[in-house]
Formats: sequence, structure tokens, C-alpha cells
Amino acid sequence: MSEQAKPTLAEFGKLFQERIIQALLNDHVWAQQMVEVFDVDYFELRYLNFLASRFFAYGKKYKAFPTWQLLVTIIRDELKTGTDIVLRDQIIDFLKRIRTNPDPGDLPYVREKALDFARKQALKAALEAAVDQIQAEKYEQIVEGIKKAVCVGTTPVLGHDFFVDYEARFRSMQRDCIPFGLDELDRKEVLNGGLGKGELSCIVASTGVGKSHILVMIGANAMRHGKNVLHYTMELSEEKIGIRYDSNLCDIDASDVVENKETVLAAYNDNKLGRLMIKAFPSSSATIYTIRAHVERLELNGFRPDLIIIDYADVMRSTRQYDSPRHELKLIYEELRGYAVEKNLPILTASQSNREGSDSDIIDLKNMSEAFGKAMICDFVLSLSRKPLEKSSGMGRIFVCKNRAGIDGIIYPVKLNTARSRLEITGPEGSLGETIDDDEKDMKRAIREKWNELKADGIIVDRIAS
Repeated sequence: MSEQAKPTLAEFGKLFQERIIQALLNDHVWAQQMVEVFDVDYFELRYLNFLASRFFAYGKKYKAFPTWQLLVTIIRDELKTGTDIVLRDQIIDFLKRIRTNPDPGDLPYVREKALDFARKQALKAALEAAVDQIQAEKYEQIVEGIKKAVCVGTTPVLGHDFFVDYEARFRSMQRDCIPFGLDELDRKEVLNGGLGKGELSCIVASTGVGKSHILVMIGANAMRHGKNVLHYTMELSEEKIGIRYDSNLCDIDASDVVENKETVLAAYNDNKLGRLMIKAFPSSSATIYTIRAHVERLELNGFRPDLIIIDYADVMRSTRQYDSPRHELKLIYEELRGYAVEKNLPILTASQSNREGSDSDIIDLKNMSEAFGKAMICDFVLSLSRKPLEKSSGMGRIFVCKNRAGIDGIIYPVKLNTARSRLEITGPEGSLGETIDDDEKDMKRAIREKWNELKADGIIVDRIAS
């Protein structure tokens, strides 16, 4: 066959090619798919070819891909004694640009198109090779070559071989968890230890009921177990959330924390707590890429979280725009759960219930606002319901709406102390049916008592039928 020009990404333009490098650095799972199918010579730009070759070479050697910061170090050491000033300046300029814009928002499109391009080139090369093999009557090689070309770039992990990988199956029975902080939920039959690694959990409640306080309580309890907690807040300030942690950890009202600075600090000296990082983002500004970039920066500074809390996911920004908000919310939850699996840690967030949920005795999955699809993605969903009359006393109910680790559909009466971000269970476990029956009995009892009260006051006179 005649020699043909090697395909490149020139038709996609410079910006698209730069985004491929950025996508490789942001998504190492995708990079694992690309490593076997992508040829760095597809880049027409020399500085991108140089970066990609070093990125993939490191991955093949160490079985893990470098972060942005590590790649900078590798490039800096390699170009330190070089004389190609133009190449060095191009690389420095490019790395500065992606540093200042870590979340361009178009990376999902770039990943899809780049992988599709590379897989098509692999298939095209296999078909071209088949022409020569047909003439040589090497039909088995043709079949194998086509099969290999079709498979490259797919998910690298084949799956769980039931009889070969049984050890992994039995290891997974021992859940490595972050305790929720309530014994009734942490027990084996429910959460089997707490919030599991690679899982997304959600607290659902109507506005102003206390979702943020429960998130703080769980974070503080994780710290008591020596776990590092990363708490993102998108409605309150970092200082406000910090004071809530102070009040919970030191068992002091939030309004008294500032006046008792010495007492608070002394309490921390006597306890072996995990670390806490609190980061605030404006509502509708942070995406999964924002979270990912921030976590990587923290890890470079020596802080590796064991639990990520996001208050809350409903006010994050989707990486893709849809006509309907519910599709964007569903994508946000999918991305968060995917990141939990990738980092092998639990992610905990909260969601606001719809208008019907604010008037319900029990908030169910159907009360999750905008997108029922959110409930489909979460591994554990716990609702908190408190009617207006109950808020003054702090009483309410929690309901296990969904639970992949154990039983669900159970209800507990609770008391929430918002002054100290503490929740306690005050009564025995019940079911949804029992709670509905009890509510009906309470309503009938209240009506009967009111009727007797009106009769006693002479407002109502009995009519006795003749």
C-alpha cells in the first residue's frame, strides 16, 4: 500500500488539543482508557506532544498518572538543561493557562470526541493492515486485529471473576466506614458501621429544618474517630460553619463560642481529633472539577480527606447544560458518586425537599425536589421532618428512605439541638405504617378532645334523635 499521511487532530484546532491534556490531568480513569489507544503524534503542536508523551510514559512506568503539579516537576527537571527555549516557553505558558482556568466546563465533550477519534483511527489502521493480510491469506490475523481494534479504549477493568476473585468479595464484607454518629443507624442491620467508602449519602429536609446541622454533627463525629473531614459550604461562611463545629465538639452553644475562646482551645488540646478543612464556594459556582482541583491541591499540601461533606449538592453547577434543571441535578449527583468511587471515600451531601415535603409528617423519596433521579443515584438517603409547631421544642422524625447497606423504611423520633448541632434519637424504632396509624389516632384524639371541650363550654348542644 502507498504511504499515507499520519492522522492528526489539526481539524479540531489548538484549543481542543489543549483541552485533551487538561482532561488527562483531571480524569485519570479516562486517561487509563486513552493510554492504549491514543498516539501522542496525533497532536500537531509540539509542546502538547511533549507533555502527552511524558504523561503517558510516567503512567506506564508507575501504573499511575501524574497530577498537574507532578507533571510540572517532571517537565521542569527535563527542560532545565535543554536549549529549546521556544518549547520551554510554550509549555510554561500553557501550564499557566490551565492553572488559572482549571474548570473550563467543556471537558466531557472533549473526552468523548478525543476517545472516539482515537478508536476510529485504531479501527482504520486495522482495516488498512487487513488489505495486505488478505493478499497473504492471513485471515486469522485479520480477525484478531479487528477484534483488538474494537476493544481498545474501552473500560480497562474486566470485572469480578467470581471463582478467581473470591478473596476480594469476602474482604468487601468488612465495610470500612465513617460512623454516622447514631448507634441506631450505625448498627449492622442498617448501615453496618456507617457511611461506606465509594458511597454517596444524602440528608433530605425542607428549608430551615436543620440539614446543615446534621452534616456538621456527622463531620464532628468523624473527627472524634480521628478522620480528616473536608467540608464544603455553599450557603454559609467558613467561619459560621467553624463555629458550629466548635459548638458540637466542645458541647457549648454556638452563641457562646466566641466568648469562651480559651475554653474551646483547651478542649482541643485534650482530644485527639482528625483534621478539618472548611472551604466556601458561592452558590451555583462550583462543579465537580472545582472540587477535584481543590482536593488535589489539599493533597499536595499534606491533607488527604477521609470524608467529604458538601452543603449542598443542589446548589452546585452542572458540567453540562440541559433544558430541564432536573437533568442537571441528576448529573451533579452522578458526578459526585463517581468521584466518591474514584477517591474511595464517602461523600455526604444534603437536598431540599419540595413544597409537599414541608407539610408532610414523613419526607419520602418522592419529596426530593426537582429530580427523583437523585434518589436513584444515592446509596443512603435519610430524611428529617419537623413541622413548624415542632421546631420550638426541637422534636421531629428521621426516616431511612433508601439504604443499599441494610434495611430501610424505619422511623425514629428525634430531638435536634440547633444551638450545638446535635441530634439524638428519643424513642424506639417504628415503621411508616405504624407512624401513619399513630398520626391518625392522634388526630382523632385531638378532634375528640376539642369536641368535648366545646360541649363543656356549652357551645355545642347534643341532638338526641327521637
